[in-house]
Parts: sequence; structure tokens; C-alpha cells
Amino acid sequence: MSEGKRRSPPKAEKLVDFHTNVVKNAVSKYPGHPLILAGKSMGSRISCMVAGREDISPLLIVCLGYPLKGMNGAVRDETLLQLKVPVMFVQGTKDGLCPLEKLEAVRKKMKTMSGLHEIESGDHSFKISKKHLQTKGSTQEEAEDAAVQAIASFFTGSLR
Repeated sequence: MSEGKRRSPPKAEKLVDFHTNVVKNAVSKYPGHPLILAGKSMGSRISCMVAGREDISPLLIVCLGYPLKGMNGAVRDETLLQLKVPVMFVQGTKDGLCPLEKLEAVRKKMKTMSGLHEIESGDHSFKISKKHLQTKGSTQEEAEDAAVQAIASFFTGSLR
């Protein structure tokens, strides 16, 4: 790779096949344990695609910074609309790859339970500007801890 240039990630289909094999190996290695799929950005999209496979049965999916908008600006909601397991989204309110109003519209159409925790002023990587943190009198770590607590609460609620 030449300096300064980023390569495109592998195609989703290739990543789904790879991750499906990893998940199947983990499930066979640890039988009887619950399966929770989680990912950040494209990893969350791949987790949702893997969860849609007939031979994969996760208890829950955690999507950190789900990339709802594709490169061409189209909303990529097909995978989410087919899910049958609970999904927890954690999104920055300033995430250009996932406008919250579009995610909310998709969540209303989903057939499964879903939750959303918003990281106020967080970008796609959940980074919050120092100015915003100073104004609110909080820290990046506190915002991230709140997200972890929201995930834990959603997980507990989805078991009921």
C-alpha cells in the first residue's frame, strides 16, 4: 500500500463468509453459551448480515456506529429489516454515516426489538469535541461509560 492511500475494505460478502466461519468455530468451541454479535461501523453491518444466516442464532446484536448510509447516499436498511433478534444501536448524534432521523425511520419498520443510545455530539467514532465536553462539564470516558450502561440495560431487558 502506498503511503497516504487507503484501500477499500473487502466486499461485504467476503467478510460475511469469514465472520460466519469465526462465529461457527466459537459456538462449537463453547457450546451452550449465549452468542452476542457486536461490531463497529462496517463490523456492525457484517454482524447483522451474519445474524441473518439460518445456521446462526445470536441472542442479541450490538451495533456501534452502524453505517446506514452507503457511499452513494442510499439507505442500506435491507439487512436490518430482515433481522429477528434484538438489536442495540449506539450512534453519535453527529455521525454522517447514520443520520438519526433515518435510523429512527428504519427502526420503526424493523420486525424485532431495537434500542438506541445516542452519544451527544459524537461523530462516527463517538469522538466528542473538547468544547462540547467543557460546555457540558463531562468527559469522553463518561459518555462511553453511559453507552456501555445502555447496552447492559438493553441486554437485560431483552432477556425478559
